[in-house]
Amino acid sequence: MTLAYIVLATLAGGLLSVTIAAGLTVSLLSRLVPQLVSLSTGVLLGTALLSVLPEAFEGQSHPQPLFLTLLGGLLFFFFLEKVELYRHSHHHEGDGHDHHHHFDQEQAGRGGLSVLVGDSIHNFCDGALIAVAFLADTQLGWMTAIAIVAHEIPQEVGDYLVLLNAGFSRARALAYNALSGLAAVAGGVLGYFLIQPFQELLPYLMVVAASSFIYVAVADLIPQLQRRLPWRATLMQIVWLVVGLGVVGLLLLERGHAH
Repeated sequence: MTLAYIVLATLAGGLLSVTIAAGLTVSLLSRLVPQLVSLSTGVLLGTALLSVLPEAFEGQSHPQPLFLTLLGGLLFFFFLEKVELYRHSHHHEGDGHDHHHHFDQEQAGRGGLSVLVGDSIHNFCDGALIAVAFLADTQLGWMTAIAIVAHEIPQEVGDYLVLLNAGFSRARALAYNALSGLAAVAGGVLGYFLIQPFQELLPYLMVVAASSFIYVAVADLIPQLQRRLPWRATLMQIVWLVVGLGVVGLLLLERGHAH
């Protein structure tokens, strides 16, 4: 049953993002991405700091190795991003960041390969993190999956817009997104079979999952929210961030009642 949950959860992010991208206009998608970024910031930070890390540290008499793992995880994801193997950018022409003309063509790269490869590796890692969470606890798995889905939607929508503005047809851009999303399923299934025999490593792997959430939120999402904006736009950023934290809080309450 755990494997079925992992497959279902890893499929959700890709399917939701492709469905949203297919059903909405480009102008509406461009307006939605900033709100989704704020929402996913709250969900990622709340899940990492209020759920995954406490679960990992529970019952650990020596927390220093876990803190060292957290530091190593942050550095690892920093390195992956430096070599462009862990893309999580939502930037595209028309997103309000004053990108130069042909920015999307540069982002897409030759034939969209950089978008596809970077997102596939990112999604594969996300799938493995979902597997880790489900192996530790089913409810923690769903919380982790929700956090990843919350981030995957603006990420995939942003990449879809990049591909469209780079000259791809709507069908081809959607196909690229769907193909990269399948990497999460592969990561989840492979993670399930590789990690299951080593239950004693789960606390460390959960810390790695939390470091991924924290890194994405702090290194990519929060800097996007720090731009000077009219007070109404700033207020909406805060509202959506609080909504993200509230979603995590409600899930934690539900999980507490279940236990």
